[in-house]
Amino acid sequence: MTARARWYRFAAAIVVASLVALIPLSAQAAESYVPISGSGSTWSQNALDQWRKNVAANYGMTVNYSGTGSSAGRQDFIKPTVDFAISEIPFQAQPEDGSPPEIPRSGFAYMPIVAGGTSLMYNLKIAGKQVTNLRLSGEVIAKIFSGSITNWNDPAIQADNPALAMPDRAITPVVRSDGSGTSAQLTLWMSTQFPGVWTRGMTSQFPTLTAAFKAQSGSLGVAGYVSQSYGEGAITYVEYSYALKSGFPVAKVLNAAGYYVEPTFQSVAVALLGAAINPDLTQNLDGVYNNADPRTYPMSSYSYMIVPTQTNEVFTAEKGKTLSKFASYMICEGQQQASALGYSPLPMNLVQAGSDVIAKIPGTLGGVDFNSCNNPTFKPGDSPSSNQLAATAPMPADCDKRGTTQCATGTGGAVVDTPVTGAGGSGQASNVSGASAEAGTGVAAAVSASGGDPVYDANGNVLSGPSAGGAKAASSPFTLAADAWGTPQITMVIAGGLLLAAIVLPPLLSRRLRGRKE
Repeated sequence: MTARARWYRFAAAIVVASLVALIPLSAQAAESYVPISGSGSTWSQNALDQWRKNVAANYGMTVNYSGTGSSAGRQDFIKPTVDFAISEIPFQAQPEDGSPPEIPRSGFAYMPIVAGGTSLMYNLKIAGKQVTNLRLSGEVIAKIFSGSITNWNDPAIQADNPALAMPDRAITPVVRSDGSGTSAQLTLWMSTQFPGVWTRGMTSQFPTLTAAFKAQSGSLGVAGYVSQSYGEGAITYVEYSYALKSGFPVAKVLNAAGYYVEPTFQSVAVALLGAAINPDLTQNLDGVYNNADPRTYPMSSYSYMIVPTQTNEVFTAEKGKTLSKFASYMICEGQQQASALGYSPLPMNLVQAGSDVIAKIPGTLGGVDFNSCNNPTFKPGDSPSSNQLAATAPMPADCDKRGTTQCATGTGGAVVDTPVTGAGGSGQASNVSGASAEAGTGVAAAVSASGGDPVYDANGNVLSGPSAGGAKAASSPFTLAADAWGTPQITMVIAGGLLLAAIVLPPLLSRRLRGRKE
């Protein structure tokens, strides 16, 4: 064999070997994960939509999801028409609508996927200025949503807000029209803590109690109603993520320690230190509701993915490979984005429990690799009961303690503070401590906003507002990341380059060898 032929074969072998090494990776990233689909909760949908985009970009994985409400998601899983469901509550043995018991046809398990706070998003103005520092006690909340408190200047609401002159305006409670895990969580909390006020027990189907109540479908529906101009005077219950996304404030809720606290990722992490986890991984929240830590947000809970542990007419072992990979991503790497999206990352004990569930999925790729999990709540060497976020959570400000003072700090998606004038309009400022700058989303001080009212777009995002001589009423609502290049796209570019080299390089080498011979 001539030297030229040997060089030609050597160069071709290098290119072919490189292509063999890379092209299967591309094919694996783009094609080896079969599509899967799920339905259910809108409470956790913002997080789920972000994670679906991430795995599509990084692994070429297709995860379809329809936010139809927790009740519909559980029914879809039972039929079955989906591969997984998302719900805030487990299957119901006695559904409140009188339907048959919710019993899946094949094996399943609950897997916590994210924590969060059920927040009270509202739209309220005093003298034309948007209120952003509303405070509400639990009993007041129960009375608003049971229809017994109907006006914003009710003495009980005024007592929660000593620095605000509450307006003589009717309250519009906005509730879910569909079967909702969020409704179930709110009514469970009210029936547990205030059974003399809310007497209907836990229900996924929230009743429209009076003509003042407005029923809307999904989390986007209730948040969208409140955020419109016609929503002034309205209040709704929704996962904190939706208030952040729309740029609207949420009420600070009175906890067992006597502090009004908003549902930040840290206050939720602290609250859930009191959660009791049942053997099937469902939650008992009594210890959360009554957690005596001053940093606690009392309406905190988990959301669940319901996964198959057996194959059925819809779910296959091949789908199980995709689902197990997606589930592992969610409870590890995906938790890095939870706080920015308005949720609170899962602690280590639930990641460990989730890993055990993933190992039971047919076709699973295995449980979590804790050496590369990248969950922000723990680090190597931590005990399962520890939570880094809870350990570093700030104390609430002195002015957020129940009493005669009130912080002006804005909450939720609102970054403008409320001008505090005192209940009698005397110009009394609140007693503000520096700690509230860390605990809230704005600067803990009484500010004097002037100019026109905030201007909102059709989605409830704040476009502009008071700026002349005061704080600008502009929020920074988050948006889900756009689809981006990831491993599949980059690998294909490299493979394309090598393919081009396979075409161009051999003739060049051949000419070079020919020149040397001549």
